[in-house]
Amino acid sequence: MIARQIITFALVGVLNTAVYYGLYLLFLTWLPYLAAHVLAFALSMVGSFFLNARFTYRIRPTWRKFLLFPLTNAANFVITTVGVYVIVDVLGAGSRFAPLLASAAAIPITFVVSRWIMLPGASPRVAVEE
Repeated sequence: MIARQIITFALVGVLNTAVYYGLYLLFLTWLPYLAAHVLAFALSMVGSFFLNARFTYRIRPTWRKFLLFPLTNAANFVITTVGVYVIVDVLGAGSRFAPLLASAAAIPITFVVSRWIMLPGASPRVAVEE
């Protein structure tokens, strides 16, 4: 079960990243890069919730889980936002690919917290040990 969840989580993550990146590039045409990042991140997180509820964890979405779901992305948001800033402003790289590079480090943390929120009885340690 955990292996299927990890694979499905990864596939949903790829799709979610594509949606995020498309929105980021769209918003980047008229917004500063950090505003484009925040807006694209928020919108793609809504889609991620429903895809993970349906396909990864096979649960019925509830308002409670929907309201808690942003916690699953809090670490992801912090890591990617700091990463985007460091890549663009500190390292001087371009803003087009910065979010893709920055997001890779947050994936394992996001899975563990997501599983804990979406499956309330599941321990974050179980996701790491199984």
